[in-house]
Amino acid sequence: MLERVTVPTLFPPPTYSHATVVEAGTKLAFLAGAVPLDVDGKVVGLGDAVRQAEQVVVNLGEQLRAVGSDLEHVVATDVYVVSSEPSVLSAVWEVVEASGLSAGPHSSTLIGVACLGYTGQLVEITATAVVPEEALAEEEVSQS
Repeated sequence: MLERVTVPTLFPPPTYSHATVVEAGTKLAFLAGAVPLDVDGKVVGLGDAVRQAEQVVVNLGEQLRAVGSDLEHVVATDVYVVSSEPSVLSAVWEVVEASGLSAGPHSSTLIGVACLGYTGQLVEITATAVVPEEALAEEEVSQS
């Protein structure tokens, strides 16, 4: 279903793949950016990019479960961090690695940006994931 490709003529990526190929006919989920908000809509971890990254991963997991997928089936992400400091971006990436998102490894881009949509927001992750066939079968059973 998934083929993760590391191109031998390019620099070997530390914890991501250069490309992921998904076989035609596979159901994909394109997720809106996961943000560091709690259930009440308040920003978690003000001023703390690592804490916000942890909340973003939790929220991303919820988004994935809602569509019948999980972190293991993510094929691509864009990780946005409000910072121009490589050390801050690296600290956020460590959270991504620890979450299991990079277990595939998936294709990813880590981006330092000037600001994000919510006041005090430091991290956001967009994702594309495969919805496994088991989830599709369960969905068909529940609709009948």
